[in-house]
Formats: sequence, structure tokens, C-alpha cells
Amino acid sequence: MDHFIGIDVAKATLQVHIPQGEIDLEFSNTKSGLNKLYKILKVNYQESLQELVFVYESTGCYSRPLEEFCQQMDIHCFKVGAYQSASFSKTIKNRNKTDKVDARMLSTMQILAGKGDIKIPYRDEDAHQLRSYIKYYQSLNKEKTRQKNYLESAEINQEDDYILKQVKKRIKQIDQEQESLMTLSMELIKANSDYLNAYQNITSIKGLGQKSGVVLLYLFLRYPNASRQQITALTGLDPVQKESGTSLKSKTRISKQGISLVRGLLYMPVLSTVQYNNEMKRFYERLIDSGKAKMSAQIAAMRKVILLAHSLYKNNERYDENKYLAFI
Repeated sequence: MDHFIGIDVAKATLQVHIPQGEIDLEFSNTKSGLNKLYKILKVNYQESLQELVFVYESTGCYSRPLEEFCQQMDIHCFKVGAYQSASFSKTIKNRNKTDKVDARMLSTMQILAGKGDIKIPYRDEDAHQLRSYIKYYQSLNKEKTRQKNYLESAEINQEDDYILKQVKKRIKQIDQEQESLMTLSMELIKANSDYLNAYQNITSIKGLGQKSGVVLLYLFLRYPNASRQQITALTGLDPVQKESGTSLKSKTRISKQGISLVRGLLYMPVLSTVQYNNEMKRFYERLIDSGKAKMSAQIAAMRKVILLAHSLYKNNERYDENKYLAFI
């Protein structure tokens, strides 16, 4: 099948393998470079141009120009993961690692494409904008933690008043920026009827407020096909156990991988939910009665709230106390 075009994406360049004629070419990773590639493909494939499939490995922002171009030109793509391509390379016993070799390998990876894997890229612009707001919000959160830690140390060391004043000023600025980001996020959500409905479904759970609803909506939009287990892992609430023979046996803990912002923003709302939501309170107390530590029970409650919110989002439903009794 010679209509699968292998493309190795780098920051500045695209290494392309065209199976028809075994042609290897390099283009700049820009719209101009992609237009040059498309002109060559039009000459080579002519009538079968619409059958072309670009096969590439996802490289985050570097593959975005390619995806935008394919969306505009209605070109089908097969996007493979880094682990998937690395495993395939080992399977076919690739000893060399060059851009040209990778492009050739990607072209042959069409044998792994399943039903639904080959499609025209699509980016929801509203979802992308919300993602931008939340990523920056998360970045500010990390900066605020650093500034607060610095302030605590500076106060203990009795550092200059000017330094203390500037740090406090920066923390206040961060709080204001984060409030502005939440305002922008809510304006975007209210302007999109589907987003607003999904947001209202999520926040229909007693105890979840604006920030929690916005961040959970962002999470579900970013990973639309994620399963319950994957959502748990993406929030870093999946259990991790280390055990080997008799020498290593540690307590089970949460991985703390994935999006830390979700855990950070949901901690206090979950405590509120446990206190005021009768169904969740019953779930929490049942764990405590069975001998669970308070922190473990709170984490389990947080996981349950996230999975419940995900269920409401996927099924387009509002929170129902009677139905929830079966859920726990």
C-alpha cells in the first residue's frame, strides 16, 4: 500500500518518505514547507490524491502545523504514540536511528492502523482556548507555591522589608491573574451551549464549585475517550504498590502523576462534599468504619467524585441522589 506517507516531525523540519518511487525528502516544518510537499504529492499521486494518509508520531506542539494543514486540506492521518513507534522499531529490528529511517518506518506502520485510527485531524478551538487558560492557571499555581515557600523562609530569616513586600505583591498579582483566568474560562463556557450543559452536569454534584467544575470540564474535554481507569490515572489517584520477595514491601499509595491541579483544587471541595452531601458522607463513613485512615478515605472520596463527574459528563445527566445510591 503505497499511499501511506511516513513523516518524521522535528522542531524545524519534516523528513518525508513517499513509498511510490521510494522517495525521501526534507521540508521545513512550516505551512510553506507543507505546501511544497503537497505539490509534489499531487504530481505523484494525481487521481489517488484523496487516498493519501499521513503517518506521523505525535510530538506535541511540533506536529501542530502538520495537523492544521491536514485539517484544512482534508487529508487523513494516522497518528502513532511514541511508545508505539519505539516498540514497532524494536519488533522490526531497526538498528539505525535517523530521521530518514524513522520516516520509512512510520510509512510501514499502516499495518497497525485499526478501525477509526485513520481520520482527518480536528481541533475544537474552544477546547484549545480553555486548555490554554487552565495550563497557564496551573503554571501560576506552581509559581505561587514557590513564592509562598520563599516568603516563609524570608520571614524566618528576617530579610529586607523590600523583598518581603515584593514577594507579597507578586502573590497578590498571581491571585488576581488566576481570578481573571477563571472569569475568561466561564465566559467561554457560557458562550458554548454544549460546554455550559456539561459544566452544569458536573457542578450539579453537591460541593463542587466553579473552579472544580471548570478544571474537570477541561480534563474531560482534553481526554474525550478516556475510560474510568484512565481518568483515575490522569488525576494521579491510581494506587501504586511496590513489592518484591521479602526485601521490599511498601504501603500502597497514590501515584501523584498526571494533572496535579485537579487534586489540588478538589481537596477542599471533597471535604465539603463529605460534610454536606449525604450520599458521599455515607460512603466516607463506611470507609472509616472499615478501618481506613482519614486521608485514605478522603482520597477515595475524591476519586469517587471525579468518576461520578465523569459519568455525568459522558451520559449528559444531572446529579440524582436516588441513582447515586446504586453508584456507591
